[in-house]
Amino acid sequence: MKVINTALCSFGMSGKVFHAPFIHLHQGFNLYAVWERSTKSASAVYPHIKSFDSLEEMLLDDLIDMVVVNTPNYTHFEFAKKALLANKHVLVEKAFTVTASEAEELIKLAKERSRQLCVYQNRRYDSDFKTVKKIVEDGQLGKIVEAEFHFDRYNLNLSPKQHKETINPGSGLLHDLGPHLIDQALVLFGMPQSLFGYLRVQRPLSLVNDYFDILLFYPSLTVRLKASLIVKEQPAAYCLHGTHGSFVKAMADIQEEELKNGSLPSAEFWGIEPLAAQGIINIMQEGEQIRSSVPTLQGNYGDFYDSLYEALIEGTALPVSAEEGLMVMRIIEAVLASHNRKEVIVL
Repeated sequence: MKVINTALCSFGMSGKVFHAPFIHLHQGFNLYAVWERSTKSASAVYPHIKSFDSLEEMLLDDLIDMVVVNTPNYTHFEFAKKALLANKHVLVEKAFTVTASEAEELIKLAKERSRQLCVYQNRRYDSDFKTVKKIVEDGQLGKIVEAEFHFDRYNLNLSPKQHKETINPGSGLLHDLGPHLIDQALVLFGMPQSLFGYLRVQRPLSLVNDYFDILLFYPSLTVRLKASLIVKEQPAAYCLHGTHGSFVKAMADIQEEELKNGSLPSAEFWGIEPLAAQGIINIMQEGEQIRSSVPTLQGNYGDFYDSLYEALIEGTALPVSAEEGLMVMRIIEAVLASHNRKEVIVL
C-alpha cells in the first residue's frame, strides 16, 4: 500500500484537531513532518514526527509527498504556491485564498506541475449537513423555493489569535465561517445568478466584520446565509421550504468538540449526534400532513481523507476540488462588492 508522507504547516488547533488525528490513523497517510516556528509540541503527541524551523527547509525534504497549508488565511496563497513549486501535493484550509485571482493562479500552477490541489471543507462531512443533503437529494420537500443556513455563536471576546482580529487580507467572519456556509449552498444548489451581501462589526472593540447576511438568488430559489458572534439563543441552523413541506435542523455535529476533548476518531460511536438533535420534517403526502423527526446521518471527517487518498493514488475526483474552492472565493468577492456598493451583484 502506497503511503503518503504528509507535512503540516502548523500545529495549532487546526493541526492538532482537524488534521493530525485523521492523518495519523489513516493507513494510507504518514504524519511525517510539521513546521513549528517556536514551540516544539507536536512530538509530545506524535513522537516520531519530524519538526522543521522553516517552510523552506521543510519543502526541501524529498520524502514529503503532500503539504497541508493550515495557517492564517492571508498566507495560504504564498505557502501553497511554494509547496506546489517544490512539487508537493497541497491541501489548503478554508478560506482557500484571499482573492479569486490567487485561487486561479494556484489552479494553473498545480496543473503545470501535475500536482493535486485540494481545499479542506470538512463541514461537508458534518452529521447535520449530510442529513440536509440527503433530504434535498431524496426530493421529499418537492421543489425547494427557500433555504436559510446559520452558523451562529455567542462570544463577545476577541479571539486570542491576532490574525483573526487585526485588519489584514482574509480576516473577519466572512472569510472564517463564510466558506463553510457558501460551500454547502454551492454543493446543494450550484452557483447562483446573483447575490446581495451585508457585513457588520458588532462586538465591542472588534476591528473586523463579525456578522454577515448573504442572499443568493437562483431562478426559482432564494438561499440566505447568516453568521453572527452575538446570538445567545440560536435558531435552527438549516431551514428548507419546498412545495411539499419544510425541514428544520439544528447544528449539532459533535466531532469538533470530541476532537478538542482529545477523543480519537476511531471510536465506535464517532460522529453520532444525540437523538434530541434530530431534525423535523413536515410535509404533505397524498393530501395528508406528515410531521416526524428525521434520523441524523453519522458524521465523519475521516471520509474526507479516504476520498483524498483515493484521488492521490487512483486518480479519482478530489473530495473538494480547487475549482470548487475558486467558486467560493468568487462568492466572497461578490459579497464584499455588494456590501461596498449596496447593490445586487450579478455573477
